[in-house]
Amino acid sequence: MLTAVVIFTRDLRVRDQPALAAACTSADRVVSAFVLDDKILASRFNQPNRTGFLVDALRDLDGSLRDRGSALVLRRGDWVGEVLRLATEAGAIEIHVADDVSRYAGRRLTALASAAASVRIGLTRHPTLSVVPPGGAVPPGGDHYKVFTPYLRRWLELPWRPRARTPAAITTPAGMSTLEIPTVAALVQGAPSPEVMRGGESEARRRLNAWTRTGLASYADRHDDLPGDATSRISPFLHFGCISPLEVAAKLRDRPGGSAFVRQLCWRDFYHQVLAARPDAAWSDYRDRGDRWHHDPDALAAWKAGRTGYPVVDAGMRQLIREGFMHNRARMVVASLLTKDLYIDWRLGAAHFLDWLVDGDLANNNLNWQWTAGTGTDTNPHRIFNPTVQGTRFDPAGDYVRRYVEELADVPGTAVHDPDPETRARVGYPPPIVDHREAIAEYKARRSPS
Repeated sequence: MLTAVVIFTRDLRVRDQPALAAACTSADRVVSAFVLDDKILASRFNQPNRTGFLVDALRDLDGSLRDRGSALVLRRGDWVGEVLRLATEAGAIEIHVADDVSRYAGRRLTALASAAASVRIGLTRHPTLSVVPPGGAVPPGGDHYKVFTPYLRRWLELPWRPRARTPAAITTPAGMSTLEIPTVAALVQGAPSPEVMRGGESEARRRLNAWTRTGLASYADRHDDLPGDATSRISPFLHFGCISPLEVAAKLRDRPGGSAFVRQLCWRDFYHQVLAARPDAAWSDYRDRGDRWHHDPDALAAWKAGRTGYPVVDAGMRQLIREGFMHNRARMVVASLLTKDLYIDWRLGAAHFLDWLVDGDLANNNLNWQWTAGTGTDTNPHRIFNPTVQGTRFDPAGDYVRRYVEELADVPGTAVHDPDPETRARVGYPPPIVDHREAIAEYKARRSPS
């Protein structure tokens, strides 16, 4: 009997799972496994919110596999070494794994391919993380699209792969050793956000189905509605692969509101193909603008704590700490204040987001930060968000601010977006950390148009 191994990474699901489907088609027995990579556990990516979500997702995946007569085999250690050891123990002829775009993931997969070849075990990398895989849309004479709109046009023209078959039953070799799925506390220090969402494929499908019924049709009109919380919130599930982006796109694109939502999935693919072509852009300027960022630890600390004196900025930063999530409109506004008004390096903001966001995806987080900072793919590198104007426009009654900035809970109406000095002093809310108009004038003088 032929045996194959499936190594789950950021594809923690059984539906539309190309690696799992291929293994079940090509082999009689399948070992489904996840390896806790000690290098990742020792890195800044091991944070309570994401690690807790991962543990939830692993438990849910194990349940789905058990429903099909199998179970998740869990190992921990050096990722390449543990994968190879597992495949050897199982007597596998091939390993199936998802492809990925970060520099670390690429090096890890390359090392696994070499190690597997040395013992004559095949390795197949599958496109599971995006609707269109990186390299699936390439401009004439280039290796990747540098501007979103041409990419979107090409992306919409391309045929999508057929969805992978969901196995009804999985036969697994007996006697495979496994670790118990650990608690979050066993993997990471610190407490998660008090209102962080739970992970897993079951929760992803429940959440998406509920939002599709109630929120999809109005998405185009309401996705920037800060207090309405009208977005799907499936980004963490996409990051961990608890739900297939291709399945989501295929399911929603022809429904009312679907085209606007699917456009956001295209943005996600766009940044994946950028990072695949330019792995250095994770932490280096995609386009160097010659910035000489300010070093201001006190201002950075105030921004992190949600104490900038700009209510909509502080609401976003406090939502991040409370929920491990931030509305996308708020993400742009808080990033603009840090990089344009305070002129602090975007990398410090991106790192703080990765410390807290459940959906902290290297491609989307860091390249979106660069878009706002003016070092990325945006064709307008000097785009600026006025925090007070953004607040009054997208939170007109002030409900989003009052929800997260407790000091301002009793300030009525639009006054909450620019409280007078007496109100600030009375409730203990700080004055603006910087004068927006003066700061932007200095920014424009400092950075000559490119």
